[in-house]
Amino acid sequence: MKLIGKMGAIASVIMALVLIVLWVLQLYEYVALLAILFFLVLSLTFTAFERLKGFSFTILIFAVVVASLCYPQYFLEIGSFKLNRLIVPLLIIIMFGMGTSISIKDFVGVVKMPKGVLIGLVAQFTIMPFIGFGLAKLSGLPPEIAAGIILVGCSPSGLASNVMAYISGANLALSLTLTAVATLLSPFLTPFFMRLLANELVPIDFLAMFWSIIKIVILPILAGLIFNHFAHGKFKWLDKVMPKVSMGAIAIIIVIITASGRDSLLSIGLVLIAVVLAHNISGYLLGYYGSKLMGLDEKSSRTVAFEVGMQNAGLASGIALEMGRLATMGLAPAVFGPLMNISGSSLATIWQRKNKKSTNKTD
Repeated sequence: MKLIGKMGAIASVIMALVLIVLWVLQLYEYVALLAILFFLVLSLTFTAFERLKGFSFTILIFAVVVASLCYPQYFLEIGSFKLNRLIVPLLIIIMFGMGTSISIKDFVGVVKMPKGVLIGLVAQFTIMPFIGFGLAKLSGLPPEIAAGIILVGCSPSGLASNVMAYISGANLALSLTLTAVATLLSPFLTPFFMRLLANELVPIDFLAMFWSIIKIVILPILAGLIFNHFAHGKFKWLDKVMPKVSMGAIAIIIVIITASGRDSLLSIGLVLIAVVLAHNISGYLLGYYGSKLMGLDEKSSRTVAFEVGMQNAGLASGIALEMGRLATMGLAPAVFGPLMNISGSSLATIWQRKNKKSTNKTD
């Protein structure tokens, strides 16, 4: 594995240099293909290094995003079948996988940790919606794209926050409880805040959005919960397969959204990336320091930071599709997902190292 890592690192450096040369020479027709290959090799290289392994999937996403930006015609339809019709079924599979990874015990945390749960939920459904609203207004982006930023902010957290809480040594039990409860509340709170904050930008149908979330999120998660309850431990292969299936589904969804909104993304991409990053980082900062201010301990404050800063971008994409605005409202979720994984992994690693230093000092 080390040999693969070294060879991949050398190949990545060489390709990066060639990419720069091709760009300077304005040989753009070769840049796209080499850029895709570069990110694929870099992703494989990262899997060989323990510290970088967590970033390999995100780098792979960069490869598919470049592919969909440069060759969108291959990711919009196959024959007469429009590929965006795959998004909702793929999201249902992802949410079913989420359901199989949680249990009824995760909801018991509401009773065991009422203060942490209350602070986390209030932070989740106030900080991100209103920060998203402020950034959308200040960005000067077209209304439907700006509404996508608010939509991300109004969505609940997802499994990614649980992974980061685990890596960082945060309060994993609180993280699982917050994700589970926030997801169950989302059919009511997501349409409510969208109607409150985004109705001027795009017309929001509360009941239609409510049903979309029930269909895409709640029913598949309940099916996963029931499956987990009655078949726990009987299908161990499923525990191994579902994370990979979910990652593949996320990659396909991002490719389709990027291809659908290619023209808009190329014209406002840098602004959107800056706004999405500001949204994401504001969630971490306000979630963490707000929790500290309210008296939560260090581990629980880290948990709330991840729960607030990391949103269920897949759900936001599904809602955008259901509203018939995938190429506009779907752009912010498509950008938010990969960026939050990079920032979340980085923050989790920093806190993990702090834990190790504190342990060493104690010893």
